[in-house]
Amino acid sequence: MAVNKIPLFAALRAKMEWNEARQKLLAENVANAETPGYRGRDLKEFNFGEMVSKSRVNSISAVTTQPGHIAIGRTDGGRFSAQSMNSFEVTPEGNGVTLEDEMMKVAANQMDYQAATSLYTRSVKLIRTALGR
Repeated sequence: MAVNKIPLFAALRAKMEWNEARQKLLAENVANAETPGYRGRDLKEFNFGEMVSKSRVNSISAVTTQPGHIAIGRTDGGRFSAQSMNSFEVTPEGNGVTLEDEMMKVAANQMDYQAATSLYTRSVKLIRTALGR
């Protein structure tokens, strides 16, 4: 079984893809911070619980010889859609992006991405150790 088929890894990969898509939207918001009439966009918050509920058992099932064995599952890595932000500050030109808020979101997004990549890397190392490699 490939490592990326394990539900934990699929969820982490989806989280990293979400962070990547969000980074692109936040960069657009920052780039258009002074564009008249521009309204910022952001992604719907990523939900690990939703990713777990989407996981399902593959058509190929493992034979369990002990009651404690875990079934093999996978998740669908769906694409993320942008949504308009609620702009509480709007400039006279109609721009609803606050540069300071966007930069805070960029920093938080970067920390989330680094946490996910660190967890992914450590989990792969743990599996390699368990396999004796």
